[in-house]
Amino acid sequence: VQLQASGGGLVQPGGSLRLSCVASGSTSGRFHMGWFRQAPGKEHEFVSVIAWSDGNTLYSDSVKGRFTLSRDKAKNTVYLQMNSLKPEDTAVYYCAAKRGLIASARRDKGQYDYWGQGTLVTVSS
Repeated sequence: VQLQASGGGLVQPGGSLRLSCVASGSTSGRFHMGWFRQAPGKEHEFVSVIAWSDGNTLYSDSVKGRFTLSRDKAKNTVYLQMNSLKPEDTAVYYCAAKRGLIASARRDKGQYDYWGQGTLVTVSS
């Protein structure tokens, strides 16, 4: 599976951006797609993940209520709608995927087998 992420950019605090990630290849077998982010000088941080089969989502506490993750099965694409952006959301955002992911491991970066290139999101006035 190859992942292609897009949609980053510069936005003012309080603004919105939508990230996309297209998967090429099979999405069968308890497939999950999600996002991690890495701010300058910090470790990768879990953002959100969605189960391909039923659309069940999980969010980090830092983005819950502001970000929405969805998927379009026909396009093999997930969308991360980011609203009410804050300067602390500034990071490189990475799309990731895993086949056979168990629920308890969804926040664990080490569980994901497939990674896209990062896309930079900068929130600044």
